[in-house]
Amino acid sequence: MTENNQKPHVGVPSTRVDAQYDENQIQVLEGLEAVRKRPGMYIGTTGVDGLHHMVYEIVDNAIDEALAGYCTQVDITLLQDGSIQVEDDGRGFPVGIHPKLKRPAVEVCLTVLHAGGKFGGDGYKVSGGLHGVGASVVNALSSRMKVTVRQDGKIYQQEYTRGKIDYDLKVVGRTDRTGTTVRFWPDIISADNTDGIFDEGIEFRFDTLRARMREMAFLNKGIRITIRDERGDTPDERTYHFEGGIAEFVTYINKNREVLFPEPIYMEGVKNDVVVEVAMQYNDSYSENIFAFANNIHTPEGGTHLQGFSAALTRTINDYGRRYKFLKDADANLKSEDVRESLAAVISVKLKEPQFEGQTKSKLGNAVVRGIVDSMVSEELGAYLEENPPVGRAILDRCLGAARAREAARKARDLTRRKTVLESAALPGKLADCSETDPAKCEIFIVEGDSAGGSAKTGRDRHFQAILPLRGKILNVEKTRIDKALANAEIKNMITAFGCGVGDEFDLSKLRYHRIVCMTDADVDGAHIRILMLTFFYRYMRPLIDNGYVYIAMPPLYKVSRGKMERYVYDDNELQKLLDEIGREPKPDIQRYKGLGEMSAEQLWVTTMDPETRTMKQVTARDAVAADEAMTLLMGDQVEPRREFIEQNYDLVADLDI
Repeated sequence: MTENNQKPHVGVPSTRVDAQYDENQIQVLEGLEAVRKRPGMYIGTTGVDGLHHMVYEIVDNAIDEALAGYCTQVDITLLQDGSIQVEDDGRGFPVGIHPKLKRPAVEVCLTVLHAGGKFGGDGYKVSGGLHGVGASVVNALSSRMKVTVRQDGKIYQQEYTRGKIDYDLKVVGRTDRTGTTVRFWPDIISADNTDGIFDEGIEFRFDTLRARMREMAFLNKGIRITIRDERGDTPDERTYHFEGGIAEFVTYINKNREVLFPEPIYMEGVKNDVVVEVAMQYNDSYSENIFAFANNIHTPEGGTHLQGFSAALTRTINDYGRRYKFLKDADANLKSEDVRESLAAVISVKLKEPQFEGQTKSKLGNAVVRGIVDSMVSEELGAYLEENPPVGRAILDRCLGAARAREAARKARDLTRRKTVLESAALPGKLADCSETDPAKCEIFIVEGDSAGGSAKTGRDRHFQAILPLRGKILNVEKTRIDKALANAEIKNMITAFGCGVGDEFDLSKLRYHRIVCMTDADVDGAHIRILMLTFFYRYMRPLIDNGYVYIAMPPLYKVSRGKMERYVYDDNELQKLLDEIGREPKPDIQRYKGLGEMSAEQLWVTTMDPETRTMKQVTARDAVAADEAMTLLMGDQVEPRREFIEQNYDLVADLDI
């Protein structure tokens, strides 16, 4: 979650200026200057996500060496001076003279856009990377970079400043090893570096990087990846090595769930130089967790590889069900959503020239991949079910249960629609709507209880702020199917108010508010209600989170008064700082807010709802696997893993007002 001050959207006035536009206004940026001028075009953002993309680009080079069969070990080290080092045992960057540019090939790769072994030729069969321009972009956006190549018994070295060479490639020693070491210092804005690229104060996050390295190790069985953080007093080191590859990945996804059969189903094949791997296993949850990758790049919007898998899965299970009379002649076929419920799966394809849709590579577009994945999964899964009847029977039972729940959910939705038409009341009775109709300018506060709802309704700006009070705690959807969820009055109210549907019928274009704010009390019960709401959004309205529409309000915990001075304080650390600032011996009056209902409408507006003064946390799920793991751990049926988590993280909750 990220904190940001939210202000209402307003129209942007025209800023047209009549000025000459001719050849003199056309800029030609030499070399890597274009990257520094427009970094967002290459790494997406100059925030923390872009910073981590820099690491992934260099690691991707090492992984490409592994895919080519030349690398078995990658070591990543976060160093005290803010730099990061990536070392591999591959063949090493080529050091020979480039025939056209007459410079060492390693220098060309690190200083020239669109130069490398991935643009045609036979250097790599498959490759990942962000746009195929990774190493040179990282160099351009670093204040310093140092590359060391071990090759042909020699150690070569070259250094760069903001993408420009400091000295010619030189031999600095001898070795019997091969590989490449890249160390770089991101060009971060600071008081001493006002011309930097990345936002001031950001730094590498060890947890973010290790999650990605664990994922890379799962996707490339046999490779060993070690990541070490040397920045603190006590170094932290993790090593990831999975001989089972994505089959172990599925086991990891299901680690806090009961599974229907002990070992994941694993399938692999190669056709037309496309390598396909699929691992799948059903569990006792009511959600699907399917992760698709192309050349090690997560494609959250799926694409042709996921389409091929889904089509083959649905057809194969239906064929098996009819052959063995699980599905009678009068029964309708199972639908795709029926066979995907409770399924954890990883689909990984590797191909020479992937075609990604969108700059962030969120969807694979190669049409040929769909047929290749479809035929392989149909053949392999069909054979597996024939050879393992108990597994086939367990899967069919689970899918038939999902189909019955889907039909019950459809009837519940139909009933809601009919009631809506008959009663001519499309919105929940408790909803205090706003007058603005542009969703981009509208926000809705989901408030705990009628008391807080009353204050919020009185204190809000009725033009763009809507209020929906909830009564008590909503259903924990992690432990139930969607038909039961749709029967819950509070969940129905939220679905109706948002206007965009739910589950497979979700349509983001119909969303009525582009800021959905969870506003609950700052205590344990409030936190529980909040996570129940977030669990529902994550499982059944996931695009709300993916598109940044979900926020958490940050109401104050205390009001501190002394004479005419009044200050609102949002946590205990801030309270202690304030008391030190004003002096503890004047003994100010400290009011501890037990709930939102204790605040007047004016206080709630000033502290929590006014876009000019409030602070909110935006809910994000950068790592889908980690988000799913957290939801399952905190809200699922398995008690022991949750107890272990609480015991290990007691310091995070020790100060809560229980």
